[in-house]
Amino acid sequence: ALRRLRTACERAKRTLSSSAEASVEIDSLYEGVDFHTRITRARFEELCADLFRQTLEPVEQALRDAKMDKRQ
Repeated sequence: ALRRLRTACERAKRTLSSSAEASVEIDSLYEGVDFHTRITRARFEELCADLFRQTLEPVEQALRDAKMDKRQ
């Protein structure tokens, strides 16, 4: 069930790269219960904002180590 959920979520994430909204639909996810939901790109970005922010410092450090500027 978890693998099917991850696969469906990955598909939705890819859809959101080119669409404003995506659906996650899994028939009989657990004990015969179907799972259906929709997510907007804005909501996805909101949920991931902390993770995105956590990547900034390592990237900035790598740029400093390489003596590169963000514009390069």
